[in-house]
Amino acid sequence: MNTLTVGDKAPLFTLQNQFDETISLETELKKGPVLVYFYPKASTPGCTVQACGLRDSKEPLNELSVTVLGLSPDPVAKLAKFSDKQSLNFSLLSDEDHAIADAFGVWGEKKFMGKIYDGIHRLSFLVGQDGNITHVFNKFKTKDHHEVVLAHLQNS
Repeated sequence: MNTLTVGDKAPLFTLQNQFDETISLETELKKGPVLVYFYPKASTPGCTVQACGLRDSKEPLNELSVTVLGLSPDPVAKLAKFSDKQSLNFSLLSDEDHAIADAFGVWGEKKFMGKIYDGIHRLSFLVGQDGNITHVFNKFKTKDHHEVVLAHLQNS
């Protein structure tokens, strides 16, 4: 796993969101910085807590002109159910072949309960309007991810 770091150019991507709309990083960057956050699986406890924290932080993120894009290998239909059930107010993007996760360097070997498998590592990237990564969030708990992101943004 070769994870992107601060100063790296973020890979541009275009994916379908939970409403089957086409979302591109390039278009979103025209509005301001973008938080690209990778999570393993919709509707699981940790991913739900993380998504709801970002949902509840929509207003301060909007004030900072930050767009949130959540990426997972889930199909669009599963993302739609997750978004609807949790009343999410940002785009969840389907990266079923994990090509974008690979490009960001967040797809790799994981261990859980003695099993080894490939999957998404829970990391977030703040991408500046110039397309460069300005911060990598890799030290947080799912329940305080939104607080870590906001603290960084407000102190930058």
